[in-house]
Formats: sequence, C-alpha cells, structure tokens
Amino acid sequence: MKIRVLLFLMIFLCTQVGIASAESPLTAAFIRDHQLWIKQGEKEVQLTKDAYVRSPKWSYDGRFIAYTDGDESGEKSELFIYDMEKKESFQHYPHVNTFSFKWSPVRNQLAYLDGGVLNITKVRNGRPSGFNNVSLGVTKFDWFPNGKELIVSTEAALLPTGWGPIRLYKVEADANLSKDKIHSFHTIKNEKDFFAIYIDYFKWSSDGNWVSMLAIPNASSAMDSNALCVLSSKGKQFQKIGNMLRDKNWIKWAPASNQLAYISGEGRFFVKDKKTAIADMPAIKSEKVYTPEGFVDLDLEWFSQNEVIVARAKENLEWNEGPVPTMYTALYVIDIHSSIQKQISFPMKGELDLDPQVVGDMLTWKRSSDVYRPGDVWVRDGVNGEEYVWLKNIEEAPVFYKKRGN
Repeated sequence: MKIRVLLFLMIFLCTQVGIASAESPLTAAFIRDHQLWIKQGEKEVQLTKDAYVRSPKWSYDGRFIAYTDGDESGEKSELFIYDMEKKESFQHYPHVNTFSFKWSPVRNQLAYLDGGVLNITKVRNGRPSGFNNVSLGVTKFDWFPNGKELIVSTEAALLPTGWGPIRLYKVEADANLSKDKIHSFHTIKNEKDFFAIYIDYFKWSSDGNWVSMLAIPNASSAMDSNALCVLSSKGKQFQKIGNMLRDKNWIKWAPASNQLAYISGEGRFFVKDKKTAIADMPAIKSEKVYTPEGFVDLDLEWFSQNEVIVARAKENLEWNEGPVPTMYTALYVIDIHSSIQKQISFPMKGELDLDPQVVGDMLTWKRSSDVYRPGDVWVRDGVNGEEYVWLKNIEEAPVFYKKRGN
C-alpha cells in the first residue's frame, strides 16, 4: 500500500512539474525602470544598470539583443548589443548613435542608419564587430527576406515644380557604396491624389512576395492620416490600400497567406473611426471591415490563419474638447471567415488590455490603467485557455524571441 501511495505521489509531482514548465515556454526581453531585463520561463534577470534602454531587438538565433542606451529626452541613442552567451553588453564600434537598426533574418549581422548612411556590422569571433558602409542617402530601410539585399528609400525633395518622387532601391548587403550593387527598385510619384515625403514601416508577407509600407506626408498631416501601400517583391506592382494612423503595430500580415490586416481610419484621436480591415493581395477588391458600428479597434494580431485578435472599446462620440479620454479596451477574437466575434479578456474597471502578441499557441497582452503607464503582461494558452500574469510592472510590451517558423 505504501509503495502504491509513493508511486502515486511521484506521478502526481512529475505531472505538476510538467504542467508548470509547459505554462510558460516563453523567452522575452523587456524594460523595467528603464533597464533591460529578460525572462526565460519563470526566471527574470536584469541585464543593464544605470542605463536608459529603448527598442530591444533579438538577433535571428536569439544569442544577441540589440538596444539603444539614451536619455529621457530621446536626443541620445547609442547602440549596444547584449551577448546572451557571454552575459555582457558591448558595442560593435564606439559611440554609434542611431534610432533605426534591424537584425538580418538569416545571420547575426545588424544593419543600422547613422546620419543617412546605411551600415552593416562585420562579424569577428561570432560577434558583431566593426562595420561596412553600404549606401548613402538612405531615409528608411529593411532587409529582404533572404538576407542578401536590403530595400532602402529616399526622401522626396521639394523642387521648383513641386515635390519630387520617393525612390526605392534594392541594395546588396555587400555593396560597400558600389553603384554596381545598388539597383533602382521602384519610384513612387507624388501626384494629385497621392502625396508623401517618405516611406516607413516596411513589412514582408509570409511568402516574401509582397512588402507593405506606410507613405507619410508632412508632420502635421501625418498625425491624422497616412497611406498604407503594398509593393510586389519584384518592384513592379504598387498599390495604395487605405488610410490609417502612423502605428507600425497596426499593420500585420497573415501567418500563411497574402492577407494584410490593418486598422483603418483618419483623425489623430482614438475616440472614433478606427476599424479593423483585411485586404487580400493583389488587392483588386476593396478590403473587408470587421469592426462593428459603435466600436473602435486600437490594436491587432493574427492568432491563426483564420482568427484575428483585436483590442476594442466603445466609441466616444460625445468628447470634442479637453483631455482626450482613455479608451478602455478589451480583447476580442474575430473569425474572419464567419465574421463571428467574441470578447476573450475582461479587464477590471479602470483597466485596459493592449498589445496582443502570439507566440506559438500562446496569446499574451499588456494590462494597465493607461496606455502610457507600466502594466503587467498576461498569458493564455490559446484563445480559450486559463489566463495568468507572467510579467509585472513593465514599461511597454515585451519583445518575445520567436524561433524561426513561429
């Protein structure tokens, strides 16, 4: 009898350990009290001290985290890299100031802008070290999915005849300023019904056949409306999809199809006219809008090929002056085939849920009392699983390390 009880206890404990470890198979970089932290499973580790960290980004294999160390005003932005293997921060080159940097999708090389010059780090002993100049006169950029080239954009120039075009180029990663390795890719003309000064937020579809981008006009107009556009991977087919605010998290490609979800609408205030829409590429027909009348969607994420998660609140049509009211959002799931929608998170009064992210089969989001205040990260296994707090008191949504294919 004692042996049976002991075996039962052993099986029970092993089962419980298995459940606990399965609850949080997550790895994330996050910012707390302006410092860089990571959490792996249930273990939190602080990586920096006396810094002012912004914009952490994982390398493709998860060994490195690139970030900037700046100041509260945002004027200083010096590039650092944390090495998870050696457990130290370092600089690939002293005093590189940048606000724009992106890891290669296929290797541990970092591309970044420094004063309009596009650079790519060299590699020494497995770590980024030093750099090569790649191209001059770059406003924005991104890697092509193959990691061999980059798409770069220039800013439109004001000419005596009006605003000139925005030019896009395909630049080979080893160009080293050679004109022979910098190729014209597409020209976006400013016309009567289309005006933009520069392009931002390049994002590639899952199969790499399309890239989306936001065409941004002058600073004042950009607060209220920007043009969401797509371009084919060969640079031939360019199309405007719709108008939206300048938020890169409001543009998401489906995980396994050429469907682009975004939050459409104009006007800088979130109180009305913010609707989730999905466009199929090539966008011959107009996009389909999923947000019901009387509501606004203020964040989105694909959970699966057929389901989209949105952060939704009721419209506030009564407000027209004074402090902008907080929109208390909760999460909803939309079945894009049936259009059936249901609420899946239930924050307390005075709380809101934002920043939904999907990692494998897990759904995460940030819950706080205000968009700009620290909050907690909640996790749920699937859409209908039990939710729990995974991170407390963080400044913004964490950056999860996602293995290739997730």
